[in-house]
Amino acid sequence: MNVIGCRPDGWWQDRPAARRRLVTEIAGQFAVDHSVIVVFDAGEVEGGLAVGVYVRFSPGGPNAADDTIVELVHADPAPTTLTVVTSDRGLIVRILDTAATVLGSKHFRASLTEL
Repeated sequence: MNVIGCRPDGWWQDRPAARRRLVTEIAGQFAVDHSVIVVFDAGEVEGGLAVGVYVRFSPGGPNAADDTIVELVHADPAPTTLTVVTSDRGLIVRILDTAATVLGSKHFRASLTEL
């Protein structure tokens, strides 16, 4: 939601539609050349949002997605090959020891709209 929330386009009025738009944008630009996992906090469970992007809904309350991201990064055998997109400082601190790359949400969002 960091990436969705960095552009005030009325996303809060329809969160499921905002998630679908984001995943579609990511699939169109990155999924061909990259393995992409998008993690959302639990909500309306939707499957198959876009081809080439694995969408995961984390069970639990607020920040459940952060916990899932930390688990995924720490479980990866080559975390230095990962890029985590977030603006959440708490999440960044939790993955610093993995040497995964962190890319800010606004920067990532801008890269999606440059095309």
